[in-house]
Amino acid sequence: MVKFTKQFEGQLVPEWKDAFVDYSQLKKDLKKIHLLTNEVEKKHTETETSLIKTIKSSLGKLSIFGNKERERSRAIKIHRKLASSGSNSDVYETELLENIADDTDAAKEFFICMDTQLNKVNQFYMTKEKEFLERGESLKQQMEILIELKDAFKQKQANEGSTQESKEDDSISCTILCEEDSLRSRADQTELQESCLEDLENNGVEPLESPRSEEPMKINNEDTKLRTVSGRVFSCQGKNLKIKIPLTNPSRTFSAISYMIKEDLINQSSSKKCGPDGVNKLRISKKKLSHAEKMIKGALTELYKGLNYLKTYRNLNMLAFMNILKKFDKVTGKQILPIYLKVVESSYFNSSDKVVNLTDEVEEWFIKHFAGENRRKAMKYLKPHNRKESHSVTFFIGLFTGCFVALLAGYIIVAHLTGMYRKNSENTFYMETAYPVLSMFGLLFLHLFLYGCNIFMWRKARINYSFIFELGSENELKFRDVFLICTASMSLITGVMFAHLSLLAKGYSFGQVQVIPGLLLLVFFLILICPLNIFYKSSRYRLITVIRNIVFSPLYKVVMLDFFMADQLCSQVPMLRNLEYIACYYITGSYATQDYGYCMRVKYYRDLAYAVSFLPYYWRAMQCARRWFDEGETSHLVNLGKYVSAMLAAGTKVAYEKERSIGWLCLVVVMSSIATIYQLYWDFVKDWGLLQRNSNNPWLRNQLMLRHKYIYYFSMVLNLVLRLAWLQTVLHSSFEHVDYRVTGLFLAALEVIRRGHWNFYRLENEHLNNAGKFRAVKTVPLPFREVDEED
Repeated sequence: MVKFTKQFEGQLVPEWKDAFVDYSQLKKDLKKIHLLTNEVEKKHTETETSLIKTIKSSLGKLSIFGNKERERSRAIKIHRKLASSGSNSDVYETELLENIADDTDAAKEFFICMDTQLNKVNQFYMTKEKEFLERGESLKQQMEILIELKDAFKQKQANEGSTQESKEDDSISCTILCEEDSLRSRADQTELQESCLEDLENNGVEPLESPRSEEPMKINNEDTKLRTVSGRVFSCQGKNLKIKIPLTNPSRTFSAISYMIKEDLINQSSSKKCGPDGVNKLRISKKKLSHAEKMIKGALTELYKGLNYLKTYRNLNMLAFMNILKKFDKVTGKQILPIYLKVVESSYFNSSDKVVNLTDEVEEWFIKHFAGENRRKAMKYLKPHNRKESHSVTFFIGLFTGCFVALLAGYIIVAHLTGMYRKNSENTFYMETAYPVLSMFGLLFLHLFLYGCNIFMWRKARINYSFIFELGSENELKFRDVFLICTASMSLITGVMFAHLSLLAKGYSFGQVQVIPGLLLLVFFLILICPLNIFYKSSRYRLITVIRNIVFSPLYKVVMLDFFMADQLCSQVPMLRNLEYIACYYITGSYATQDYGYCMRVKYYRDLAYAVSFLPYYWRAMQCARRWFDEGETSHLVNLGKYVSAMLAAGTKVAYEKERSIGWLCLVVVMSSIATIYQLYWDFVKDWGLLQRNSNNPWLRNQLMLRHKYIYYFSMVLNLVLRLAWLQTVLHSSFEHVDYRVTGLFLAALEVIRRGHWNFYRLENEHLNNAGKFRAVKTVPLPFREVDEED
């Protein structure tokens, strides 16, 4: 049977861990009482005779004595009072009316801790409940506005039918009356003022007037429920509102820019298009309304998740109080459980039903407006089920691991016999063309394997990586899935490269077999973009989306997964250079002419190869600039400087490779040293949150997810050593009798290992930041925002 402590720690919300009952501390206090009680009993046992024991046990069994024991006065009394004059929360204090344990001080300490935990739980529950209720009220208002706008679109479609105008334009211009009854009573006499307007993404076309707009309906401002104030601002329910869609992608960004440019022109012409009462037309595109609907849908999902977390919080804390009181009664032989538990049950966190009611309301909203009255469909969004881990995955991991080891051993033996990796070998053609394919895939799947190790360690340390990366249950990879992908892919790659090398060893010419590595690369590319629901489609497409966001960094809103992935690319520069060379080699047809030096002779491709070395740092710098633009924090500019220094260091290395002079060598040393110091500071202080002077753990931080402190010190030293891999550029070190490309692969693998090691501490620090702010759910921005009349 699983102990309650493990069950409790396994089910609690990681980001709220500090707000839960400190069950371990209560157990420690109870253990003190238990030890003291055992010592006293041992002393009594030594002095008592067997005859006295028999008499006591016999008397204890008599009903008259048993009833007296039950009728004892209460051992404790719990006082309840307000925390402060301006607060509605209660504070509980326990008073001992008799000696409960042999050590009164230990008992007092235990109940002080119990009261502290109960007060903490109540206070946190009230805070979170208030937060979620306010969020729920805001979402309710958002839903009302959304429903009115959707009704306006339906009314427009009903009036226009299937006219050409309604097919060409998906925007509306309308005015909705305040009273629903008056709206219905006038429906037969007059119709709403409507006209088709341009979509915001296709600005440049004048709004089309509805056939009935020649005789506009005159409506008083006080009777209108939804009307235009100016441009994107409209009035609803007595408030001036506007739709604000976050500029998270280029289409929205360009649309917003074009809209801002034309807004003055639209406002200048608005006076000509309004009715006699001066009321402007509402200009809302269907696409923009669809984005607003998605935002509200996401906000409802996050609110529902938070409410369920709060219910879990209540249930687990209730179980914790119950279990610790049972243990206390067992240790002391008193009946404290009914007395204290009654107070816990009547406390706010257990008696309030507001969270349950709001949860039911959110379910009703979602089922009615987003799931077409289909409860099962709604629950798939609100309560997504995690994929069950199959034992077959573990079996295939073992199978493919064995295949990979056997094929790799065969490849190494054949490579050794043919002398492919030796210095000054005659097989330079192989090292220039086929070996980059193997090294590229090797670095890629080594990185993926380390990511699987990170997932395993994050789960073991209770780091909520899926929340940090905003991964859904459909595109979240478990560590076994990652290991399966790595072992299966490397088995295929090693097998193909082993067959390729074997054919060369048998005497086949390079021209006959050189297409094999290219086909291998093509197969993996086709698997990546395959539209069929196989090979983890949702995860593949999420990866493609993240890469797209990185490439167009300034135009996309940067989230944690985007800049985390961009950091990984900064450690994969050798892989990207190999990929660029291989693509050039096969796309230009050099494999057919066996001219492997073509891509290095042509200036265009040579410059592109050097540009690849800068791209990851450039993308990451642009992400920092975008985050500074969105959030306004100067720390992002300082972080941008780190990547600029890395680009300068990379530029001096490229220049030194072209012209190996003492001047360039000195510049490489200076720039690389500055960049390394900059990067180490940012790694330790910002990304890992370490080197805090006043920390409880010397030169670390107050909270650590790993038990042993020496691991953190060792990790800092290891990160420092691996950061100094650039010294190879100065020292020109290489393995004896081994091609320099093998040495380059080894150094690149060290950087990948450093990055995999860095990943754990980066997410540990992010998780602790979330836990420090008790942030367990996302705060999705709402589309309809209130503005002032002046604005």
